[in-house]
Amino acid sequence: MLDIGVIGRLKFATAFMAMSLLLVPAAEAQEQPVWHYGLSLVDDLKYPPGFKKFDYVNPEAPKGGDLRLSQTGTFDTFNPLLVKGETAVGLDFVFDTLMKPSEDEISTAYGLLAEGVSFPDDISSATFRLRQEAKWADGKPVTPEDVVFSFDKAKELNPLYQSYYRHVVKAEKTGDRDVTFHFDDKNNHELPHILGQIRIVPKHWWEGTGPDGKPRDISRTTLEPVMGSGPYRIASFAPGGTIRYERRPDYWGVALNVNVGQNNFDSITYSFFGDREVEFEAFRSGNTDYWRENQAMRWATAFDFPAVKDGRVKREEIPNPFRATAVMQAMVPNMRRKPFDDERVRQALNYALDFEELNRTIFYNQYQRVNSFFFATELASSGLPEGKELKNLNEVKDLVPPEVFTTPYSNPVGGTPQKARENLRKAIELLNKAGFELNGNRMVNTETGKPFSFEIMLSSPSFERVALPYAQNLKRIGIEARVRTVDPSQYTNRKRAFDYDVTWEVWGQSLSPGNEQADYWGSAA
Repeated sequence: MLDIGVIGRLKFATAFMAMSLLLVPAAEAQEQPVWHYGLSLVDDLKYPPGFKKFDYVNPEAPKGGDLRLSQTGTFDTFNPLLVKGETAVGLDFVFDTLMKPSEDEISTAYGLLAEGVSFPDDISSATFRLRQEAKWADGKPVTPEDVVFSFDKAKELNPLYQSYYRHVVKAEKTGDRDVTFHFDDKNNHELPHILGQIRIVPKHWWEGTGPDGKPRDISRTTLEPVMGSGPYRIASFAPGGTIRYERRPDYWGVALNVNVGQNNFDSITYSFFGDREVEFEAFRSGNTDYWRENQAMRWATAFDFPAVKDGRVKREEIPNPFRATAVMQAMVPNMRRKPFDDERVRQALNYALDFEELNRTIFYNQYQRVNSFFFATELASSGLPEGKELKNLNEVKDLVPPEVFTTPYSNPVGGTPQKARENLRKAIELLNKAGFELNGNRMVNTETGKPFSFEIMLSSPSFERVALPYAQNLKRIGIEARVRTVDPSQYTNRKRAFDYDVTWEVWGQSLSPGNEQADYWGSAA
């Protein structure tokens, strides 16, 4: 892994649980389940039963207006569960989930479609009770059958959900408004929480017929505007170009405490761009209303246009106040292919990256190099393992590299010609041990004589500013690295098929690592 990331500013999480309970009469406590109106995986719930609104919203915020946003890439399907195709951004506006996260707490959610969730002491199952008032856009109630259908299809059609919910073995209707999920893993505090994140889709709509008179098929991509239970609907779109979402005046949950003060725009329109530079020009010219910057050079040099000077565009640097999410950003070799399955080769590639020089020349010294998969959080690695961490590692000592116990991890440090040469010499030394040698000015396999060359596949030209200087560094030790930027559809298809040598990846890591880890590292996933 070539760690070149920056401190992340995103907010999302999954993890361990502290629960606040709805009060029940003592006489009934042993006979009836305890229903939880909210779940927290880190701390006690901030908001009490019956709270009116989240503290961070303005209940008097005016309604109206059109919010214009932009998106890099394209889309060719509105199917919210399927892994095929390029799914449209913004579908969260259309589909409600069982629970809704709180933005001023870590890994905390309160009932949305579900008014409560209960589970036995050993957490061998979880039962969600749907709100009686929850309805689809066509006025029909949201039912347990819809929840079971959504879960079953998500696991059937999406490998991510197969891994994420692998311990959820069954979903069934257990009451007029109750649906129960059964687990094969007891005392897993994360499972009730992450089940609240599933997008719930209408079974009757997907099993019905479309405008063309043909039966709908949830296993296929579709550009028919899908129906949901959320606050917006798909009003219009141009395939691959724009999507316009309109606020539903008949939304069932408009007065719900988790929705008060939110969903204020009459419409939200996304415009799609194949190039981020062109996308930025659209923002500069006033064609979009909001821009999230991810490039240090542009942040430092490009925000001098008239709208910034006269105050129409306001710049803010917003840190993640909770450090709730670590961002692992890196160039990732495909370990299914030789020679990237050799740890020495991967280490050599890391030595060939001069992060300090990149930080000075193109990042304006605004970045820090990632040195942990949980960078910038309290879970980030530091020093040697000790305490409970050491105890756990000792239990799998035969499966862990010995240097874990003896040598704190650190990335190579460059930034000067001398350090850069030393790092390249170290890279050559590692490659020699892995079966490569310099033959003239080319690094070749000592057995086959085949030159060491590979392709770095990118999804956006903006990543080329790092990949191209890196390729030049590799050339100095005889490795040919070709940088290729492909269109979004090709990138998605090639990545899903593992048809690449090296690509760019960003992973979010939560403060309480859970089921997602099996998807990151498990061979089955």
